Amino acid sequence: MALTKEVKNDKIEILQLGTGYPVVQVRTATIIKEDGVEISRKFHRHVLTPDADLANEDADVVAVAASVFTPDAIDAYAVAQQEVDNG
Repeated sequence: MALTKEVKNDKIEILQLGTGYPVVQVRTATIIKEDGVEISRKFHRHVLTPDADLANEDADVVAVAASVFTPDAIDAYAVAQQEVDNG
Protein backbone atom coordinates (compact mmCIF):
# COMPACT_ATOMS: atom_id res chain seq x y z
CA MET A 1 0.00 0.00 0.00
CA ALA A 2 1.60 3.24 -1.16
CA LEU A 3 0.21 6.57 0.03
CA THR A 4 1.06 9.74 -1.86
CA LYS A 5 0.24 13.36 -1.21
CA GLU A 6 -0.11 15.97 -3.95
CA VAL A 7 -0.64 19.69 -3.38
CA LYS A 8 -1.62 21.81 -6.35
CA ASN A 9 -3.42 24.99 -7.28
CA ASP A 10 -6.61 23.78 -8.85
CA LYS A 11 -8.43 27.09 -9.25
CA ILE A 12 -7.21 30.66 -9.71
CA GLU A 13 -9.94 33.29 -9.93
CA ILE A 14 -9.88 37.02 -10.53
CA LEU A 15 -12.61 38.73 -8.55
CA GLN A 16 -13.81 42.30 -8.97
CA LEU A 17 -15.87 43.01 -5.90
CA GLY A 18 -17.05 46.50 -6.80
CA THR A 19 -14.16 47.93 -4.82
CA GLY A 20 -12.30 49.45 -7.74
CA TYR A 21 -9.51 46.89 -7.68
CA PRO A 22 -9.25 43.16 -8.42
CA VAL A 23 -8.22 40.42 -6.03
CA VAL A 24 -6.90 36.98 -6.94
CA GLN A 25 -8.40 34.00 -5.13
CA VAL A 26 -6.37 30.79 -5.14
CA ARG A 27 -7.81 27.40 -4.24
CA THR A 28 -5.23 24.76 -3.38
CA ALA A 29 -6.13 21.08 -3.33
CA THR A 30 -4.35 18.54 -1.14
CA ILE A 31 -4.93 15.11 -2.65
CA ILE A 32 -4.14 11.86 -0.87
CA LYS A 33 -3.89 8.73 -3.01
CA GLU A 34 -3.56 5.09 -2.10
CA ASP A 35 -1.99 2.98 -4.82
CA GLY A 36 -2.80 5.73 -7.33
CA VAL A 37 -6.49 5.96 -6.33
CA GLU A 38 -7.68 9.20 -4.73
CA ILE A 39 -9.00 8.62 -1.23
CA SER A 40 -9.10 12.19 0.09
CA ARG A 41 -9.19 15.74 -1.22
CA LYS A 42 -9.20 18.89 0.91
CA PHE A 43 -9.24 22.51 -0.18
CA HIS A 44 -7.66 25.68 1.14
CA ARG A 45 -8.30 29.17 -0.24
CA HIS A 46 -6.35 32.36 0.09
CA VAL A 47 -6.86 35.79 -1.41
CA LEU A 48 -4.18 38.08 -2.81
CA THR A 49 -4.67 41.83 -2.87
CA PRO A 50 -2.77 44.23 -5.15
CA ASP A 51 -0.16 44.87 -2.42
CA ALA A 52 0.51 41.16 -1.83
CA ASP A 53 4.01 39.72 -1.61
CA LEU A 54 4.05 37.09 -4.37
CA ALA A 55 7.45 35.62 -3.46
CA ASN A 56 5.97 32.40 -2.06
CA GLU A 57 3.35 31.89 -4.77
CA ASP A 58 3.61 29.41 -7.63
CA ALA A 59 4.53 30.74 -11.07
CA ASP A 60 0.97 30.33 -12.39
CA VAL A 61 -0.42 32.47 -9.56
CA VAL A 62 2.28 35.11 -10.07
CA ALA A 63 1.47 35.30 -13.79
CA VAL A 64 -2.24 35.84 -13.14
CA ALA A 65 -1.61 38.37 -10.39
CA ALA A 66 0.89 40.30 -12.49
CA SER A 67 -1.66 40.59 -15.29
CA VAL A 68 -4.32 42.21 -13.08
CA PHE A 69 -2.33 44.04 -10.42
CA THR A 70 -1.67 47.02 -12.67
CA PRO A 71 -0.47 50.38 -11.34
CA ASP A 72 -4.10 51.60 -11.45
CA ALA A 73 -5.24 48.58 -9.40
CA ILE A 74 -2.45 49.13 -6.86
CA ASP A 75 -3.38 52.82 -6.55
CA ALA A 76 -7.09 52.01 -6.14
CA TYR A 77 -6.27 49.49 -3.42
CA ALA A 78 -4.10 52.04 -1.58
CA VAL A 79 -6.92 54.62 -1.70
CA ALA A 80 -9.43 52.06 -0.41
CA GLN A 81 -7.12 51.13 2.48
CA GLN A 82 -6.69 54.80 3.41
CA GLU A 83 -10.48 55.18 3.50
CA VAL A 84 -10.72 52.16 5.82
CA ASP A 85 -7.95 53.49 8.05
CA ASN A 86 -9.60 56.92 8.26
CA GLY A 87 -13.00 55.46 9.07
